[in-house]
Amino acid sequence: VREDLMEAAPLVDELLVVDSGSADRTAENAAAAGAKVLHRDEILPALPSVPGKGEVLWRSLAATTGELVCFIDADLREFSATVVTGVLGPLLCDPGVHLVKAMYDRPLVAGSAVLPAGGGRVTELVARPILNLHWPLLAGFVQPLGGEYAARRSLLERLPFPTGYGVETAMLIDTLALVGLDGMAQVDVGVRLHHHQDDAGLGRMASEIMQVAWERLHREGRIVPGEDAAEPNTRMTQFHREAEGFAPRSTDVTVMERPPIRTLGLGGRSGRRDQPGQPDPSASA
Repeated sequence: VREDLMEAAPLVDELLVVDSGSADRTAENAAAAGAKVLHRDEILPALPSVPGKGEVLWRSLAATTGELVCFIDADLREFSATVVTGVLGPLLCDPGVHLVKAMYDRPLVAGSAVLPAGGGRVTELVARPILNLHWPLLAGFVQPLGGEYAARRSLLERLPFPTGYGVETAMLIDTLALVGLDGMAQVDVGVRLHHHQDDAGLGRMASEIMQVAWERLHREGRIVPGEDAAEPNTRMTQFHREAEGFAPRSTDVTVMERPPIRTLGLGGRSGRRDQPGQPDPSASA
């Protein structure tokens, strides 16, 4: 991104990597490649941080100033700057577009073999059925859980952000409510290879997505707790085999949600790392 879209062609103004506690030299390597690197806890330090992908995305809005914001997952095995230009293109060309998702093939990496499809297991088994059932206008998005997308800051600052893996599902549903389907787009960027989680991790991810969907059905008045359904159970029991047989393992998968960042009183654009309501000591570029 730095070489192709900041030096060769001045399209991208800011390149930020938010580190949430990696132990694999991610921050060091990103800084060496020319990115601005901040730890999650450095951004809005007055607000105690929580783990999760959505938490990092939400805080990144307070550390950047661009009118157009592009998010790229950090677990890609291969990457081209064309992903960035692809999702930014509709926003630059059409003022009526507010959110652009990347769509792509998702091969499944199984050991040394690479299968041509099957890399989006939670998408096919959980997210796509939920969207088709309850928000059919969103059924046309090829990769609803994909982490490569761009949006206008004016939209992002109006959205709540679930702190975990439900953030992309929430963003689609909430954006549809705010700007309608005509304000959303997707762009084919080819193929995406990424590092896969194990089945237990995917199960916890699926639970978070289902909770996010339940909460939005509740807000829309389509579920009334105590009448249509009980409040969701937020402890998930999974199993692993031990010498004596299967042993249960219980995990808290409660979904926390950050409010729209414009409600923090940062004043105008975000782009600050200080406490809410305090004067901005500098502007990032």
